[in-house]
Amino acid sequence: MKNRIKVYRAMHDLTQEALAERLGVTRQTIIAIERGKYNPSLELAFKTARIFGVTIEDLYEYEETKSGDDKS
Repeated sequence: MKNRIKVYRAMHDLTQEALAERLGVTRQTIIAIERGKYNPSLELAFKTARIFGVTIEDLYEYEETKSGDDKS
C-alpha cells in the first residue's frame, strides 16, 4: 500500500517523533509505515487522517497485486 504520510507530515511541520506521539505509537512504526513496510490498522489509519484533516483515501492508496492463483 502506498501512502503520503511523509508529504502530510512536511505540510504540517511534524517530525516522525511528534506524529508518533500524537498517534500513541513509536517512531519506528511511523518509519515502517512511510517506507511501506507496515500497513497500519484501520484505527491507526483513521487517527492519522483525522490529525491531518483529510480522508484515509488522501493518505493511503491500495495497490492490488496480481497473483498467479487468481482465475478471474
